[in-house]
Amino acid sequence: MGSALRALLLTLPSLLRSNAALQAEVLALRHQVTVLQRQHGGRRVRLKRADRILWVWLLRLWSDWRSPLVIVQPETVLRWHRRGFRLYWRWRSRSRRPGRPKISGEIRALIRKMADANPTWGAPRIHGELLKLGFRVSESTVSKYLNRPQKPPSQRWRTFLANHLGEAIAVDYAVVSTLTFQLLFVFVVLSLERRRVLHLNVTAHPTAAWTAQQVVEACGWNPAPSYLIRDRDGIYGDAFRRRVASLGVEEILIAPRAPWQNAYAERFLGSLRRECLDQVLVLNEQHCRKVLSRYARYYNRSRTHLALAKDAPEPRAIQRSELGEVVAFPEVGGFHHRYERRAA
Repeated sequence: MGSALRALLLTLPSLLRSNAALQAEVLALRHQVTVLQRQHGGRRVRLKRADRILWVWLLRLWSDWRSPLVIVQPETVLRWHRRGFRLYWRWRSRSRRPGRPKISGEIRALIRKMADANPTWGAPRIHGELLKLGFRVSESTVSKYLNRPQKPPSQRWRTFLANHLGEAIAVDYAVVSTLTFQLLFVFVVLSLERRRVLHLNVTAHPTAAWTAQQVVEACGWNPAPSYLIRDRDGIYGDAFRRRVASLGVEEILIAPRAPWQNAYAERFLGSLRRECLDQVLVLNEQHCRKVLSRYARYYNRSRTHLALAKDAPEPRAIQRSELGEVVAFPEVGGFHHRYERRAA
């Protein structure tokens, strides 16, 4: 009895495998009969996708799948299997759309609106405004959605020791021609710590005494700055030097023909020309002073700077989206704008 039970247990797997093979053969034959019954005339057998999938499945699970196959050649089933293999791994290897998420249409429209309203603004300036409005986008994203090619970024300012910026000011002159071809001289006093315009004035007849008085008006606080950076122009005569020395300010003269050593003032004068003076016709001294005061107010309160981490000389608070919609306020006669959030 024990030997018979052992023989039965040994033959049971082969019996089960034979039964599974028999069921697979019955399935294969019935499927082929069903395919032939679907034919409505014609000599060519037309198979559907489900038929091909069934035979690929039988190929993978049943070793003797060739023996009952009649309606197609075995090579055809192998070709179906290879095609399914390629489709499967193509699906597994499909792109998952890598990269940054798309920004909303509102931000894209706002970027283009700022670029159109402010022709001289590049991606850094627009990015600075968006940060102040509470939008979390990168500067490269702003560049991507601008309508015009951008100029290369400006070089970083390299002048004087960084730890003296809070104690230093820079002065310089710019020349402006009026509508009647008169020459006006614009004197600028700039704080190096926050690139803030301390004083702007205009005259048609600059003198050393007049220039010294402008420094006194700009430095009318206690304590006065420790250093004053200027070029070697002859306008800074004895009267100027004595007046500055009486304030306790040490003059630092740049090398001859080396304006880059007074880079902060030179950079401001360049911005003043591009963003203001080149866009207006100056009528007279009074008109020039009025235009410059508007620009100085915009420059200090609104204009963002790369060197200040996209902030203005007078720091601007970041306004979150819950404060309301973005509203544009014209500055400098509408050539520039300040963007703020205001409740409807």
